Amino acid sequence: MCGIVGVVGRGPAAAPILDALRRLEYRGYDAAGTARLERGLLTRRRAVGKLKNLESKLTCEPLVGLIGISHTRWATHGRPIEKNAHPHAVDGVAVVHNGIIENHRELRNELKRAGVRFATDTDTEVIAHLVNQQPKKGCEPVDAVRVALPWLEGAFALAFLFEGYENLIIGARKGSPLAVGYGRDEMYLGSDAIALAPLTDMISYLEDGDVAVVTRQRTDFFNATSSARKSSVMNTWNFGLSSSASKAYWFRKTRTCIAKVLMRFSDAYADLALWIAPWLEEDGAGR
Repeated sequence: MCGIVGVVGRGPAAAPILDALRRLEYRGYDAAGTARLERGLLTRRRAVGKLKNLESKLTCEPLVGLIGISHTRWATHGRPIEKNAHPHAVDGVAVVHNGIIENHRELRNELKRAGVRFATDTDTEVIAHLVNQQPKKGCEPVDAVRVALPWLEGAFALAFLFEGYENLIIGARKGSPLAVGYGRDEMYLGSDAIALAPLTDMISYLEDGDVAVVTRQRTDFFNATSSARKSSVMNTWNFGLSSSASKAYWFRKTRTCIAKVLMRFSDAYADLALWIAPWLEEDGAGR
């Protein structure tokens, strides 16, 4: 089950993106990657295997942009190799994708007949090409996404980055969940509240068929008919996820409950409880 993170921030996006990706490791994955805009230009780093491999690559080849999208991938179409890792990018359009595009073969064949060359074995790459066709016809990014989405059959959560647009991430949802997080002069996208918890206390989930236009100042939601709609905002405190204090509280409760249960059975289990307590207490992060 793949994971999505997006940041339109006031400072470098690297740290918050990596922190959010770590919180998505529970979903399982075999590759990870990130795309940023640096001085308006699209740059990417991708790596196969654990997130630490992507972190090592970013240490050697850092990205310093204020805006970015990232992804942890579980291979469905195409082997777990670097060329198939997300984000996929085509001529200044980058996309990350959770879900499956069921008609990707038909779309791929149609695009090939139109002269498009593919670089990966994934269903996701067809999305990047479909969206990339629209700016050539004079469409702005939001319209490019809206025009492309009806071609896609299946389930998806998507986040797009466009070269030259340093204050814009576009999200879209059909079937797979996607959330927006609210900050002060910065906004976030994520697969779920768990990913966004270190970054914000306030989130909204996209409804099915929604397109979200995310900038530092605000997020606008549009439904399947391109009509603007208001979105309800939830506080992540409701899930006990928002702050380090909250995480520490829930970890203390978990530690105490486990210890009490074990101690009720025998001294041997009590010893086990005391042995695991420091691990449960460590950082309160539960990564």
